[in-house]
Amino acid sequence: MRRTIQEELGKELEGVHPLVLERPKERKFGHYATPIAFALAKRERKSPHLIAQELAQRFVDNPIFERVEPVGGYINFKLSESFLDRYATWALEHEERFGAQEMGERIHLEFVSANPTGPLHIGHARGAVMGEALARIGRHLGNEILKEYYINDAGNQIYLLGLSIYLAAREELGLPAERPEEYYRGEYIRDLAQEAIQHFGSEAFEREEVIEELAEWGKDRMMELIRADLARVGITFDRFVSEKALYQQWDEVLALLKERGAIYERDGKLWLRSSLYGDEKDRVVVREDGRPTYLAGDIIYHYRKFQEGFDRYINIWGADHHGYIPRLKAAIKFLGFDPQRLEVLLAQMVSLLKGGEPFKMSKRAGTFILMRDVVEEMGADALKFIFLSKKSDTHLEFDIDLLQREDSSNPIYYINYAHARVHSLLDRAGKEAGELVAIPLEGLNEDAKDLLFSALLLPEVLEDAFTKREVQRLTDYLKALAAQFHSFYNKHKVIGSEYEERYLKLSLVVALSIRVGLRLLGIEAKRRM
Repeated sequence: MRRTIQEELGKELEGVHPLVLERPKERKFGHYATPIAFALAKRERKSPHLIAQELAQRFVDNPIFERVEPVGGYINFKLSESFLDRYATWALEHEERFGAQEMGERIHLEFVSANPTGPLHIGHARGAVMGEALARIGRHLGNEILKEYYINDAGNQIYLLGLSIYLAAREELGLPAERPEEYYRGEYIRDLAQEAIQHFGSEAFEREEVIEELAEWGKDRMMELIRADLARVGITFDRFVSEKALYQQWDEVLALLKERGAIYERDGKLWLRSSLYGDEKDRVVVREDGRPTYLAGDIIYHYRKFQEGFDRYINIWGADHHGYIPRLKAAIKFLGFDPQRLEVLLAQMVSLLKGGEPFKMSKRAGTFILMRDVVEEMGADALKFIFLSKKSDTHLEFDIDLLQREDSSNPIYYINYAHARVHSLLDRAGKEAGELVAIPLEGLNEDAKDLLFSALLLPEVLEDAFTKREVQRLTDYLKALAAQFHSFYNKHKVIGSEYEERYLKLSLVVALSIRVGLRLLGIEAKRRM
């Protein structure tokens, strides 16, 4: 609606000033308002109130509006019943296009990218569901989005995985296994060790040389498990990229950085002059022994990404990587690319409770709460909705037991109940949805008009959720719409009233927005409860 109205108003204001539309906090002031008069006041040397009065006269005869009113320098617009009805009818006839746009950006979206040394935990899960929802919404809005998983398979952590499997296997076989200070713990390592004995044969664990093979084999097995965990919640990737494979380009990238004056040597190490571009200090990219640092791998990775020429790059990282952003953007600048094209979204950790007590750690993981355990406990739909219900860079805490209630305290239940209630109304009325699409929505009371307007807000909610990278705007909207529908249902008789068919059509629009909104979160709306 917002775009349609902006286009309509823009015809009258062409060449005057870009039009901004806001939604008043109180519906009594109308559906939309514009502060354009304040922007024009200085140029026109008139009061905003006078300008608002003059501009309002241009729109009073437009059939889109029931009322156009200048108030204190703002121009308030109340949409006409006929416009809302036409838009509702179109939406019901074009479900797949409802809320869709043609933004046309090419976006590279990297998320999860958990080290393949252990199962996914709930910290990974938050970034995972955020990335998938952002991709779904972005594609619905007409963007081309590549979803990529960056496999951190270079460096010491992969060797430690192989060592940990090796030691666990030796214990299984009754062989001496001296534990170092650093190694991976958890039952998943013992499970991998048992598989490895079957795969390699018990005699292989009599020699340390097998550790390198175990490391690669273990990494591949962990990636299979990670893919399976992600598939449980409907998360897939278009491409997986190996950090280890990228190091073939390190000499090329390092030469380019040296050529650009980005590198100097000190204390036997190679340093990146990242402090020149906003970092608090310079960073080591090559150690004394000649091994590239973790930062070097990320520099190669982003060099390759930026060479592909996407319009925008979005990384979803854990909040503990916050300090890493300036050094990476400095490297991108040195490589000759625009660091402003990279956005980094941070996902804070999650605290889980069960019955008011901290959720127990999984023995399989050692010290983490496994994503698969939470999915088994609460279901994929509830996990996705709750993990998306707050801005990703804020701490999230919730009690799993609350999500098993069948009342308004459980948001996903309450939203699904609204959708199912609409279908129950149709059944009770003996009507099919197709019979109601052409019914004119006229003579509605203010509660019905308000509910209709709210149900038709989904397109702009989707646009705001994506462009501001705040998916919780969609979950908030769905909760509010469901609550408004339940309130309307409890207040107004539907079946058997003189407005029955109109109210049923209105209910179909509510169900449409719930269904499309949930689908873009990766959740299938329930028709029966």
